[in-house]
Amino acid sequence: MSLSRRAALVSAALLMVAQPVLAAPKAKTPASSFTPSPEAIRAHMTFLADDAMEGREAGTRGYDIAANYVAAQYALLGVKPGAANGSYHQRVPLLAFKNASEGSFSLKGADGQDSALKFGEDYLPSPQAQATEVSVSAPLVFVGYGVVAPEKGRDDYAGLDVKGKIVVLLTGAPTSFQTEERAHYGNGTVKRIEAAKHGAVGVITMATTSSEKRRPFERGVAGYREWRMTWRNAQDVGYVRGVSAPSLASIGLKGAAKLFAGAPTALDAVLAAAETPDGVIKGFDLPSKASVSLKSEIEKRESSNVVGVIEGADPTLKAQTIVLSAHLDHTGVNDHGKPGADKINNGALDNASGIATLLEVARGFKNAKTKPKRTILLVAVTAEEKGLIGSEYFANNPTVAKADIVANVNLDMPVLLYPFTDVIAFGADRSTLGPAVAKAAGRVGIALSGDPMPEEGLFTRSDHYRFVEQGIPSVFLMTGFQNGGEKGFRDFLATHYHKPSDDLNLPIDYQAAAKFALVNYEIARELADAKDRPVWKKGDFFGSQFAPAGHPSAAK
Repeated sequence: MSLSRRAALVSAALLMVAQPVLAAPKAKTPASSFTPSPEAIRAHMTFLADDAMEGREAGTRGYDIAANYVAAQYALLGVKPGAANGSYHQRVPLLAFKNASEGSFSLKGADGQDSALKFGEDYLPSPQAQATEVSVSAPLVFVGYGVVAPEKGRDDYAGLDVKGKIVVLLTGAPTSFQTEERAHYGNGTVKRIEAAKHGAVGVITMATTSSEKRRPFERGVAGYREWRMTWRNAQDVGYVRGVSAPSLASIGLKGAAKLFAGAPTALDAVLAAAETPDGVIKGFDLPSKASVSLKSEIEKRESSNVVGVIEGADPTLKAQTIVLSAHLDHTGVNDHGKPGADKINNGALDNASGIATLLEVARGFKNAKTKPKRTILLVAVTAEEKGLIGSEYFANNPTVAKADIVANVNLDMPVLLYPFTDVIAFGADRSTLGPAVAKAAGRVGIALSGDPMPEEGLFTRSDHYRFVEQGIPSVFLMTGFQNGGEKGFRDFLATHYHKPSDDLNLPIDYQAAAKFALVNYEIARELADAKDRPVWKKGDFFGSQFAPAGHPSAAK
């Protein structure tokens, strides 16, 4: 059966099933005016995680069908179009890029002798979004972790001249940093921006002893030609921050040994210092000049965010907007599977469950007798799996005035495999969102727990973070580890995450899904009706970084 025909039949069937379910009367939960429907969530997930969507990869027909489904559900609920020209679809112009070859990486030592690094053993090339061919030849400077953190009194570039040179920096950030702040400073884009500020012409990222243990360098060889993405700006150019200091390559410990041959500080000493909590390593010039040549393949692609609006009822507060977001895309078809094996990454929990929750929360607001005071913006974003690209595009090109966006509540991969009794609200304690989240969770009878996996830096790894980067207080909810949650969550990550088995054959608990929708509805309702707009807490790291004095959400 053709993809379009099959999708049409599935959609028609779901519409026939979903309509009576959505209208069916149910007993009200005393703490809330809204009772989410497990059956409606099941219906949405059944469509979105069907094989017909072919894994909903951004820029593919399968994703577009899923986007049309979400738009149709908005229309069915009476949610108004929130994009330009009366459309639900905000066009997201994408730029896909990947390595076209193994590239080349050579060193010229102080003695004038050339030596070549070996692909896959010493280095892996970095694909480029700006040009199909890039060649850089320059001296090398080691800059430690490449971190500049004024609030910590740290500047890894202090005393170094890197102008016109290639910087070599360690992956990650010191373990003494608070975990979410460490994730920020360890981000490759943040490091590239800093290198560009100091005049570097390229960045080489080097493994540490601990990073090699977590993920051996050679494992990257299999995916070195996978497509990556960014979005295109008004000039039709790929959006790359720190573009004047492009990422050129990553090197493993074997490659590092060649770069550090004859260096003023031995590689073993550098690696040992990197494993200390503060990871303070004074930088220095490396003895070699590097020549790196890269070839990339670049394609223009198209996708869309799906945007709907529920207008606020308060004459004054309706000008302010609460954004509810969830990513609609997943990872597509797995080309690395065994012959005859299931290759479609259906993404049932990641993130058909989040989109189904978003749609059910929208129904709650549309059917509520008391309308929200602030406007609710529903945004199903594309290309999250490619690096939070759809949300980054929206955050930089919002369909409402950026200053009017007062908060973001993000829904990503709730693991709905057990009757959860607690949730983790990443980011809630960083702003005045915290009390609102606590009050809403209390109405549902759900406990709030701390981050059970601080080493993962999850606060920086989902779409809400693109709103944080615009200074907007944001929260990301995850089902908690109580009542069997830890086993359920870790088993899912180990066995099903980003694999074809994340499908509807999982023992999904749709009653738990309804409860997750309820707690999200209550949070959004609390924020929509609050007297004051959320602001960052005084002295908070992310608030200070992205919402300085004068920003609408700056600490008071």
